[in-house]
Amino acid sequence: MRSPNRPYEDRVTTNAAFAAHVSRGKVDFYERAGVAVVMGERAGATFCDAFDPSRKFFNCHSNGGVFNLGHRHADVIAAVRNALDSLDIGNHHFVSGQRAKLAERLAASTGGELPGVVFGVSGGEAVDLALKLARGVTGRAKIVSARGGYHGHTGLALAAGDAEYREPFGVAWPEFVQVPFNDADAMERAVDGDTAAVILETIPATLGMPLPAPGYLKRVREFCTARGARLVLDEVQTGLGRTGTMWAWQGEDVVPDAMVTGKGLSGGVYPITATLLSAEMHRFFDARPFVHISTFGGAEVGCAAAIAVLDVVERIGFLERVLAVGERFEREFAGLPFVVRRRGMFMGLAFPFEGGGMVATKALFDAGIFAVYANHDTSVLQFLPPLVVRDDDVDGIVSIVRKVFG
Repeated sequence: MRSPNRPYEDRVTTNAAFAAHVSRGKVDFYERAGVAVVMGERAGATFCDAFDPSRKFFNCHSNGGVFNLGHRHADVIAAVRNALDSLDIGNHHFVSGQRAKLAERLAASTGGELPGVVFGVSGGEAVDLALKLARGVTGRAKIVSARGGYHGHTGLALAAGDAEYREPFGVAWPEFVQVPFNDADAMERAVDGDTAAVILETIPATLGMPLPAPGYLKRVREFCTARGARLVLDEVQTGLGRTGTMWAWQGEDVVPDAMVTGKGLSGGVYPITATLLSAEMHRFFDARPFVHISTFGGAEVGCAAAIAVLDVVERIGFLERVLAVGERFEREFAGLPFVVRRRGMFMGLAFPFEGGGMVATKALFDAGIFAVYANHDTSVLQFLPPLVVRDDDVDGIVSIVRKVFG
């Protein structure tokens, strides 16, 4: 019986089928760059090449946080298997105990600041909901975001993102305005009486992980409050413990009106996202309960996966361990030819020249670490090991990085 990790017998056949029917451009790019791999067996912090199991990689990209708990975390797998004995996706028309329980847990994780929850399947869908709701609540159209940011590839999320993803599709809506991240003065000028929302990644990953300057997000919050705009924080990559707090904004002395989470909420097993809302924004749906639906959003099997994720992240000592391991990585990388931009285990390795992150991607791939450069600042390598990385895995990762760059 053929392994599910190898639906075709060889790499050539796999690549040919993928190129013909999924993406010829991706196959061509990976082959030219010399980073071609087909994921095979995977567990914890590592995965192997399906056609050469001797090629083993530490996953230090984690798909932008999807694999915060590593590959196939036992608790998440067990929760989904158990759920499949009696559940399917459920029906979005009905009240659901699984959705209710997960929503209650997510609301509690914000200290009750964001008690409303709307479920989705992708981060882009969750961002779309946050932005269209801000428009519905305020009766305004203008959306302000950060230049070089990333919020997804659909609709309003695409319009709020970087031009690289918008322009090929002719998406250029005048009510969407962008300013540099960390420029509070530019933000103050942009937010006016026509602004429905400001949306920011708490730490923009694709922009090279620049940490918010002290007081920056607090000032943005003040501008929004003073001018009646809503503040939306995109925590798809920074949330669920990645920065050492459950949500990155909890370390910034600021509370958003809406927050988007995804990727890691799935446990890397079943897609699920959520938009968390203030009570004021959530009340919009009281008289319009069917004005927004998502057929697969909050699938009941996915709720089981997400609850298992929260069970792990909220265990005593989990966040303290994230902080300690992040500090260890920074110590171990001292003296190497890059600067570590870090909050908890949300890390960017900033090299002193353009393209440094791209060079590092290839060098580390050849040595057994998978990590990806920041697309809008190619001097930076995004470095996101699983939050559950073991001490011996940290030893292995550090050894490879020091050997490559030392």
